[in-house]
Amino acid sequence: MPDSSSQNTSNQNPAANVMPTAEALAAAAAAMGTDTQAQQSSAHLDPLSDAQAELANVKAQNATLADQYLRAQADVQNARRRADEEISKARKFAVEGFADSLLPVLDSLEAGLAIQNVTPEQIREGAQATLRQLKSALERNKVMEISPAAGTKFDPHHHQAISVVPAEQEPNTVVTVLQKGYLIADRVLRPALVTVTAPK
Repeated sequence: MPDSSSQNTSNQNPAANVMPTAEALAAAAAAMGTDTQAQQSSAHLDPLSDAQAELANVKAQNATLADQYLRAQADVQNARRRADEEISKARKFAVEGFADSLLPVLDSLEAGLAIQNVTPEQIREGAQATLRQLKSALERNKVMEISPAAGTKFDPHHHQAISVVPAEQEPNTVVTVLQKGYLIADRVLRPALVTVTAPK
């Protein structure tokens, strides 16, 4: 028959074995609760950190764009000021080159008038030389004659008809030039005055 003391010992041992297990479970649960709280806390902190970092990045980009905008505005204002200065200079000195090319013509006229006791032939030769100088000066400044030959088709953009005359040539063509016209850089400075044949 088993001893009662051994039964008591065997009855106490399971209880002793159960208690540490319960304590371990409680400790593990507490540890898990602590880990969960830490994870939740870190989960709350990470989006905030990301948002703050993104905000700082956006602010940096905004500052860069603002600086670039200010620089672009300054460049535009400088370019506009330079353009205004160039336009002002162009208007002020637009005739400088043309006037310079006419100075030799002026010199020739003054020199011719200073000569005493000249013959008509010398006057004519001097006038022809001065005329050549003048034509050359005009051509260098893109001033070209409009002097259509007889039979040229009438061009209302370059010619101005003074009268209509009968002639043995195609209708609506130039018969004679009464006054030469001139172009300046492809723009009509003065149309040529012409007579034309009547249209049929």
